[in-house]
Amino acid sequence: QVPGYLENQEALKAVGVEEVIVYCVNDPAVMQAWAEDQGIDGSMISFVADPAAELTKALDMEMTHPGPPSVGIIGRCKRFAIHAVDGELKTVKVSEGPDDPAGDDDPSATLAEGMLDAMKAE
Repeated sequence: QVPGYLENQEALKAVGVEEVIVYCVNDPAVMQAWAEDQGIDGSMISFVADPAAELTKALDMEMTHPGPPSVGIIGRCKRFAIHAVDGELKTVKVSEGPDDPAGDDDPSATLAEGMLDAMKAE
């Protein structure tokens, strides 16, 4: 997902987006390494860690499907994207399916292009 947000920075700015925050249920060291790997330095994208899943739980985005715990993925975050303006949620999209809790089969709703379409329709 991150490369698409990097590639679409100008289009995101054109619809008023000032910052894209990517967070994961992970520790800060992992998030820093991932940020370096994705080349976000100097971009509008920031990476943030949610090591105790506090934000994930507060947003009700904890993955609770029985599949992930069966393979050791407990307390992870759903694949989602939010467009917020001055603290008001304008658009919330979640990429998941009945047998695809991580949204791997169809992540389109939360990709940059899907969020751009959703923001233009607000």
